[in-house]
Amino acid sequence: MAGRFNTAPVRVLIVDDSAMIRKVLSLGLASDPGIEVVGTASDGEQALEMVRRLSPDVVTLDIEMPRIDGVTFLRRMMPERPVPTVVISGVTSEGADVTLRALEAGAVDIITKPSLGIGKGLPRIMTEICKRVRAAAGARPVIGRPLWQLRAIPRQRTVQSDHVIVIGASTGGVQALSSILPMMPVNAPAIVIVQHMPEGFTASFAKRLNAGCAIQVREAQDGDPVAPGTALIAPGGTRHLALRGRKPHLRVALEGGPPVCFSTPSVDVLFQSAARLIGTDCAAALLTGMGKDGAEGMLQIRHAGGRTIAQDEETSVVWGMPGQATAIGAAERVLPLKYIAAALLDPPTGQLPQFRKQEGHCL
Repeated sequence: MAGRFNTAPVRVLIVDDSAMIRKVLSLGLASDPGIEVVGTASDGEQALEMVRRLSPDVVTLDIEMPRIDGVTFLRRMMPERPVPTVVISGVTSEGADVTLRALEAGAVDIITKPSLGIGKGLPRIMTEICKRVRAAAGARPVIGRPLWQLRAIPRQRTVQSDHVIVIGASTGGVQALSSILPMMPVNAPAIVIVQHMPEGFTASFAKRLNAGCAIQVREAQDGDPVAPGTALIAPGGTRHLALRGRKPHLRVALEGGPPVCFSTPSVDVLFQSAARLIGTDCAAALLTGMGKDGAEGMLQIRHAGGRTIAQDEETSVVWGMPGQATAIGAAERVLPLKYIAAALLDPPTGQLPQFRKQEGHCL
């Protein structure tokens, strides 16, 4: 997907029923020269009218509002005008299911309001909010099927399950993973996933995916075995997920450490551990997401002889992470989303690729 190539400020509509939050967000976003606040709305009904009239590049959205809540607003707006939307809501810290419904309805990113109080907390994270809003302007929203409606399709194919699949995703990854994982047969290889999400959401996400998949899907815990027929999703928060041990006794380890590529957990941390420990027995996919996390780790997997797949630009909400992997030569194949599950199920060839090593760096 092509990003924004002009230098005009990102035009933002703020939607929140709290006058104080509208003011704090307006001041904080307007302090960024790359952002122009074109309006504020106090409820979903008013926001729909303003979207039609102002044609903003990005909407920031609260979930719990009078008249029309955030999820209903998205479901009404997206078919008519698919404007990239960043959810900034206090509900999200306790209402992970509601937040997932917002992502399914087309929101491209989610930011939790700080728990320290609006006056002290929001100014501390305004730099991050501004960065995410600018990045969202280049996103292409996708409305996915509700996760609770997913149903696994029985697969009769014979699968060689002694390799390990590692997957990284960020913006748009909820929809992408909800397309890939239900296609995995019950005897699928072990799967380990890093999906960028705030703390408190991955357990609910895994639970809802699990209900529609033949494999078991759950949030990873420190020391969990990496086993066929199971997908482990790294918890969002303050710890990275890496592989530890040796086949066939691999386990996941949740470890502290600074953010890598601005992310905790980081796809690069998972991929680099996979390159070291399983190499030629690894199949990796880097899905839709903003930034560069995972690209260098995927390059290491490819040099180790593993299979590497990047989601293509056309089916990505944001072609940042997979685009960077493609640019530095880390991706053996670039595929539309619907073909990635089948490609991951095929065992890696174990043949070291012949190509000139390229270096990639996180900004």
